[in-house]
Amino acid sequence: MLAVVLLGVTAGAMLAEAAILVPYWRSLAPADFFDWYSANASLLVDFYSPLEIASAVVALVCALTYSLQSRPGARLWGVAAILSIVVIAMFFVYFKDANARFLSRTIEENSLAEALATWGRWQWVRVGIGCAAFVASVSAIRAVTSPLD
Repeated sequence: MLAVVLLGVTAGAMLAEAAILVPYWRSLAPADFFDWYSANASLLVDFYSPLEIASAVVALVCALTYSLQSRPGARLWGVAAILSIVVIAMFFVYFKDANARFLSRTIEENSLAEALATWGRWQWVRVGIGCAAFVASVSAIRAVTSPLD
């Protein structure tokens, strides 16, 4: 149940970032966005990093435990773990550099709107992947309580 809760909270937090923070950022003047981001970037990292890492680790532990015990739902936990790892990998593929550019203010002010739009699109992909991991974890629990034929 801990993994289900963590995956749900992680998906919800990523959804809040995509649905609330990104539109807010896009409403700001470039200088105001860069100031906001500079003041809050470490808070975002301090919140999201442990949450996403914990979700992936706990999902992976569930996948291994269920597999070793030959329990129904093992494959679904494997899917949840892989998707959680993909969420983390996306940080290194795209978000790490994009966030560093926001922090260092190396994006031209006239390019910021498009940079934020791109960031938002990537975030919505992460939201989808995170939600899929959550659904897989719920399905894994259901497989234990009501095995599929």
